[in-house]
Amino acid sequence: MILSHMEKYLDPLDGIFQALADPTRRAVIGRLARGPASVGELAQPFAMALPSFMKHVHLLEDSGLIRTNKTGRVRTCTINMTRLAAVSGWLEEQRSVWEGRTDRLEKLVTASNDSETTK
Repeated sequence: MILSHMEKYLDPLDGIFQALADPTRRAVIGRLARGPASVGELAQPFAMALPSFMKHVHLLEDSGLIRTNKTGRVRTCTINMTRLAAVSGWLEEQRSVWEGRTDRLEKLVTASNDSETTK
């Protein structure tokens, strides 16, 4: 109960990264990148019972990475590219930060080497 109240205050990226932390869920996202698929189609490659697989689907849906639509007895899943774009944007920010740091480190090392060779 306390955790569900706390989840309201967490960064949406937390849920996305939690969902992407599992290889089964990453495989589902990879498959859905090629187009919509039914839960049965998505579950086929995995050696697990359908109720267990549905836990993965629900977590992906709760994180906003996928959407599901039920027509009759078939639940079809589609990827939510907006949520993936949020991940991409965050990763791009991190890459920019770390590239800047490594560039500064390279300059420092190069300057240190140049000053030692001129002595």
